[in-house]
Amino acid sequence: MISIGVITRGKYGLRLIENIRKHSEFKVSSLELPETLPDFIEDPAEFVNGLDKSFFSNDLIITYIMHPDITPEIVRLAGQEGSRAVIIAGGQGRAGGKDVLSQLSRKYSIHIEIHEICCDMGSSGNNTVKEFTSVFGRPDIKVTTKDGLISNTVVIRGAPCGSTWHMAKNLIGSRIHDAPAKGGLFVQQYPCRAIRGTTRGIHKAAKLHKEAVEKSLNEGG
Repeated sequence: MISIGVITRGKYGLRLIENIRKHSEFKVSSLELPETLPDFIEDPAEFVNGLDKSFFSNDLIITYIMHPDITPEIVRLAGQEGSRAVIIAGGQGRAGGKDVLSQLSRKYSIHIEIHEICCDMGSSGNNTVKEFTSVFGRPDIKVTTKDGLISNTVVIRGAPCGSTWHMAKNLIGSRIHDAPAKGGLFVQQYPCRAIRGTTRGIHKAAKLHKEAVEKSLNEGG
């Protein structure tokens, strides 16, 4: 069973910790960075040198720092302390330079993944990330029907923020024909922190959940 270290910043990352504890047996610990950070940080080491180094020996580090100056330093620490993989939330623009991250990955033999929304995490060639995404990531749901209605739901793999479990609970009693669209709507109504107002973010999350419900129904839910 892998150990997971979650780096939070303000509200970001807190729901992941809650859902790891609620829906898995993974060991999880957390480390908090200040919510307010300068837009440009000339010496990122100033913000990370005082951090507990033992935290970075967790098998998997998931960071919600969302700051391109600090994130590479976090990856460096993880590599130095023996972590096997790092998942960076928030997309490439908040992760730091690709070349720097690639160099760190090679130097420390550490696997790095960057995701704009974590409910889009699918299969991985890294065993540590693969174990994490056996429970959390791209939604996979088993839907049972009776008399034209959704009678039961089981979440096989759910979004780290918890929206899949929220959707599954609220789908029960829905008409089969309405279920996929309602599934996407429930995710949009969930207090997900993905960006809004674009075709990405929360809209992509809703689409992934709609497709998960459709897939289960097509398989004979």
